[in-house]
Amino acid sequence: MKSIFFKSLAVGLMAISLWSCKKDETLTVSNITPAGTLTASTTTLNLVQSNGAQAALTLSYPLATSTGYVVPVNTSIQFGLKGTNFSPAREIAVTAKTYAPTVTEVNNMILALGAKVGTAAQIEVRLKSGAAVNDLTYSNVITLTATPYLASAWVYVPGAYQGWNPATADSLISASSNGIYTGMIAFTTGNLEFKITPAKKWDIAYGDAGSGKISTAAGDNLKAPAAIVKQVTVDLNAGTYTFGIPNEWSIIGDATAGGWDNDTDMKVVNDGKSNNYAITTILKTGALKFRFQHKWDVNLGGSLATLTNGGDNIAVTVAGTYTITLDVAAKKATMVKN
Repeated sequence: MKSIFFKSLAVGLMAISLWSCKKDETLTVSNITPAGTLTASTTTLNLVQSNGAQAALTLSYPLATSTGYVVPVNTSIQFGLKGTNFSPAREIAVTAKTYAPTVTEVNNMILALGAKVGTAAQIEVRLKSGAAVNDLTYSNVITLTATPYLASAWVYVPGAYQGWNPATADSLISASSNGIYTGMIAFTTGNLEFKITPAKKWDIAYGDAGSGKISTAAGDNLKAPAAIVKQVTVDLNAGTYTFGIPNEWSIIGDATAGGWDNDTDMKVVNDGKSNNYAITTILKTGALKFRFQHKWDVNLGGSLATLTNGGDNIAVTVAGTYTITLDVAAKKATMVKN
């Protein structure tokens, strides 16, 4: 009897053990709703700068939810130029069931995606929902039509090169008011220090915070690397400033200070709003040409009155200080000896 008792006990314990294992393997499933239907109050947007604070449109949609074993889920709206398959895309995370971007926000976003000022663009919009990268779903795609406008903004660069006067300082331009400003500044020997002001006055001024950073709390002046016309870029979003190769026009040649190996950058005329460039510089006897982006891909030469792409070198027969102007659109230039 004793043997039978122990065998029965062993069988009973095994059964309990197997029952426990089955219970432990029970899985709880998360059910995540797929991206729902996206609707728009209008698909033809009227972007007018004076209405910048008004809503351009209203997008409506359901938010993604999770049931069962609840996990965090996200819903966002993606914008992209039509035909690019949302690459690149601007993505906005949303927590409400509607999203109404302003005219200014839509205009800046369209320009950032690569649309051209004054040209109608088609923008695709869709909803993205999910809990993980491998568990994403997308809604229907809506196509919006809009013509972006030029929403330029400026900051100013008072410095030693112009007598530290904000009222007459050169400016940096942000074509889409996105907080990133760029422009050409003609720094001169012994006059390399400057500051950045949002307006033509000293109420607010950005100084050197070190390591390429700017701050209104910093007292030190910013400083250019050399006495030359230089492209300056200020990013007020990141609080940084940089000097770089310009997306502008320059002169090059053995008549210039840099010879045929180094460009002398020209300066945009009229606050960066025109396609005219100018520079006052010392020239030697020799020759020069105009070129774009420090490359030979686009260069102008030949007669100053009728410049041509890839034209002949422009002769400088008398050395001296010259004021040189370039009208890119008209393809003509002037060289006046001072």
